[in-house]
Amino acid sequence: MRRQLDTPPTPGLTEIQVDQVERVIREAGTDWDRRAHRFSVLAAAAAHSGLARSWRSRREQNADALIFEAWVEWIRGRSSGQPGDVRPTVERCRRAAELAPNDPTPWVVLLGVLRMVRSGSQEVFQVWHEVVARDAWHREAHLQMLGYLSPEECGSHREVLDFVDAVRSGIPATAPAIGVELTAMVEHHHRLVARGGVDGLMARRQWTNARAAGALERAVTGWTEPGRLQHAAALADLNLLAHALVLANRLPEAGEAFRAIGSTVTPWPWGLEGDPLDRFGYWQGQALR
Repeated sequence: MRRQLDTPPTPGLTEIQVDQVERVIREAGTDWDRRAHRFSVLAAAAAHSGLARSWRSRREQNADALIFEAWVEWIRGRSSGQPGDVRPTVERCRRAAELAPNDPTPWVVLLGVLRMVRSGSQEVFQVWHEVVARDAWHREAHLQMLGYLSPEECGSHREVLDFVDAVRSGIPATAPAIGVELTAMVEHHHRLVARGGVDGLMARRQWTNARAAGALERAVTGWTEPGRLQHAAALADLNLLAHALVLANRLPEAGEAFRAIGSTVTPWPWGLEGDPLDRFGYWQGQALR
């Protein structure tokens, strides 16, 4: 499906693509995690085209069409670094939320848009609460909040830790947002490395403290068993685990993660240190030799 969206436009093809995207998203039903994953992947593939606008123009009162166009606009704004006027995108999200009141997805997109334009914390947290009221462990929403609370955006390392602690205190072992804690640790590691000097030297030491060691132990034990993680981005979280274990110099355990992954490579986090395929292949070879 993703490859089909990369096909150059031809007469009649847009209508076929709209029908295909609509069907694929509709088939996810009320599996909110899988719905969001499909929106994310398909919107990224369609971001260069007019497909989203075409779908919305054909289905003015269709919540999925509104969400899809808003997601595409969100992706374009992030990619360009110049989001411009986001009011039409915000309006699409709010209209979709009216049409599909039980669906967290419009609120997830709105959360991402507000993060992109550095909105105030009161507005962001209001939207956050709308998401978790509908899906307590929504992966994409948790990652958006993690980014918003980071030192590079509108928060601090302390706020990130407080958020992670709040998540860890109640999250089920196989929830879609289970990777939040390790995501925060990997991002902090690379943040320290980028600063250089003493911070750079201290980056690897974080993996020996009790917090990080405990997070890695829980992940190795809970994630690598075949079929244990069932959410849509499970392989992305296993890539995250393998990368974190490499950073912690725990290669035997990284081997368990690589075996669970197979051959599926995700751009993040491997791309933080060079070409993702090269980095993944190198460390997979080191861990499995």
